Amino acid sequence: MAVSLADTRHALFLDTRSLRYERVPLPREAELVVIDSGVPHELAASEYRTRRKECEEAARLLGVPQLRDLSAADLPRIAQLPEPLNRRARHVVTEDDRVLAAVAALRQCDLPTLGKLLDASHASLRDDYEVSVPDVDRLVEIARDEDTVYGARMTGGGFGGSIVALARAGAGREAGERIVERYREATGRAGRLLVPEETG
Repeated sequence: MAVSLADTRHALFLDTRSLRYERVPLPREAELVVIDSGVPHELAASEYRTRRKECEEAARLLGVPQLRDLSAADLPRIAQLPEPLNRRARHVVTEDDRVLAAVAALRQCDLPTLGKLLDASHASLRDDYEVSVPDVDRLVEIARDEDTVYGARMTGGGFGGSIVALARAGAGREAGERIVERYREATGRAGRLLVPEETG
């Protein structure tokens, strides 16, 4: 659906249960930066099967069809689940809230809040859902150090792949090039700036 419905000027707000969607305009004051970490997705398929089973078991123990049927009010109950089901369920519930908050921030052109939500999303993916890897975490940290970057998170299937950062409009390419260079120095990996693309 992302391939068929998305474009470069909007964020795609998609409900995968009902398949309802909305294109939310991206603020002109910001631009996205996408950087490939150079870490292949070696574990993604098997680990995502495990995550799905863990989420299904957490939902069963909590007595709901899916974790999306829960809300922040259920976090105390979620905390009582055994490890790691408690953290898996906490990620799903808090990430759903972050998505709604991110859509509101986009509509209000509140870039600092949107950046904080990206940062919080990555922390949850790293700590609660455990689908990040150290080099991707390092790439996100380097991106956050940039003055013109509001926030950053991993994107895609996890266990490698790319990050996405929200940067001030007009500053994305230079920030991305600096991030890639610092990442290479820190990890020895040849990261690659994918967006913004080279022009001219």
